[in-house]
Amino acid sequence: MNVSAAIKSSFIAGLILVAPLVVTLYVLRFLVNWTVRFVDPVVDAAGLTRYTANVEIVAQLLAVAVILAAIVALGFLAQRSVGRHLFGNVGRLVNVVPLVSTIYSSVRQVADALVERRTAYESVVLVEYPREDVYMIGLVTGESPEAVADFAGGDVYNVFLPNSPNPTGGKLVLLSEDQVHEIDMSVRRGMRLIVTTGMGEERESATLPTLDSPAAESPETAD
Repeated sequence: MNVSAAIKSSFIAGLILVAPLVVTLYVLRFLVNWTVRFVDPVVDAAGLTRYTANVEIVAQLLAVAVILAAIVALGFLAQRSVGRHLFGNVGRLVNVVPLVSTIYSSVRQVADALVERRTAYESVVLVEYPREDVYMIGLVTGESPEAVADFAGGDVYNVFLPNSPNPTGGKLVLLSEDQVHEIDMSVRRGMRLIVTTGMGEERESATLPTLDSPAAESPETAD
């Protein structure tokens, strides 16, 4: 990888990690300031100024409460068919903007995994790619059509090999069962590993699959 590609990859990784936090803080600040304008008269009318000299703090607390209630209401709506249709149209509009669409798609995909929503991904696997003894994280999306299985002479799985750090792009490969190595890793952690390029990951008990090779045999077995 040349210097230009390395800088670009690092920039995208940093952008994906920082953008959600910055956007969230900015939006919350805007919403609080906007809501305070409507809450201030309510605070005065309710006589809450008798309990505190700082009206601004009371107004901000009420504004935060209103925003939290609105978020819960939006979440409730999003779980219904009408809400899914509405937010789906919003997502399609966002995807028209070049840079915003890249960030939105990446953040949305990662967020879905982090909150453990149902996704099209069934499990995380390891695929020996691009050469022997080099592994790439894959996401199983299901079994291939019957025509593919008949051609291959057995079960074939659809495995998506996402790019890192931007998992919205990648390769779809069709692999037989013996080419797919199952590992003990959730989709949530697998997606986080891809997006962060492995930075800050703590070692867990999950290990690479044991391959059938003479080197993997124990001394007792070899004897």
